[in-house]
Amino acid sequence: MIYIGATGWSDHPLLYSEATAARDKLFDYSGHFPCVELDTSFYAIPRPETIDKWCSETPDAFQFIVKAYQGITGHQRGDDVPFETRNDMFNAYRTALDAFEKHGKLACVLAQFPPWFDCKKENITYLRYLRQQLVDYSVAIEFRNETWYQEQYRERTLAFLREQRFIHVVCDEPQAGSGSVPLVPVATHEKAFLRIHGRNLHGWRNIGSAADWRKVRTLYDYNDAELMQLVEHTKTLEHDAQHVFVIFNNNSGGHAAKNAKQFQQMMNITYTHLSPKQIDLFEGEF
Repeated sequence: MIYIGATGWSDHPLLYSEATAARDKLFDYSGHFPCVELDTSFYAIPRPETIDKWCSETPDAFQFIVKAYQGITGHQRGDDVPFETRNDMFNAYRTALDAFEKHGKLACVLAQFPPWFDCKKENITYLRYLRQQLVDYSVAIEFRNETWYQEQYRERTLAFLREQRFIHVVCDEPQAGSGSVPLVPVATHEKAFLRIHGRNLHGWRNIGSAADWRKVRTLYDYNDAELMQLVEHTKTLEHDAQHVFVIFNNNSGGHAAKNAKQFQQMMNITYTHLSPKQIDLFEGEF
């Protein structure tokens, strides 16, 4: 099965009316897509009672891709990590994952590593450690450093992901040198993951303020030809995986939901068991 969705449920104005309250957006979002990437878990590990509320607001078949907490992926280090030990951090994160699992709504963990996480022995050792800490869960690995895909390492990288039962995150993103990775449509697990960031090279390299960075990094609207390329890559992944998750992360300009809808139409996919919609805002639009 192919699951199409977007990152988060708040930043998609195309899906909601101006009167939609923030508390209602997840329910409304789940009337359009069967899965979502939860990005707030990168900044703080959610409480089980919050997770129970999210799960109760979505259909039984709805799936959450839960982004790994920033302390796990090395974005946050040292005194900035609000846990006394690494074990405490992983225990808290596993508690959150188990809350999703209890409802049958955990698609996978998304461990997105920073650009400085390059292909070297100590980082491979850490990935083995991560696998041990999250042994009971499906874990998707996203690299942001091109060394993992250099000619001398690419096949070994993919073999390592298979060996460790990691999901290979296939990325469509600007090709900006060492801080980006090429699109390599290879599945290493029964689940495959295509994560779509846009192709805004200038925005990807932007080194301005944090606010400016968020406004431009994923500012991109895919055209039909580009979406068709992604359709073909998805079909390639579907050949080797039972489940394919396609997440549009080009949220800076609000294009993710629009492109996801266009992509769904190109794939000729109709989802059932979604949340009911009061008004079909998209009737005749795509």
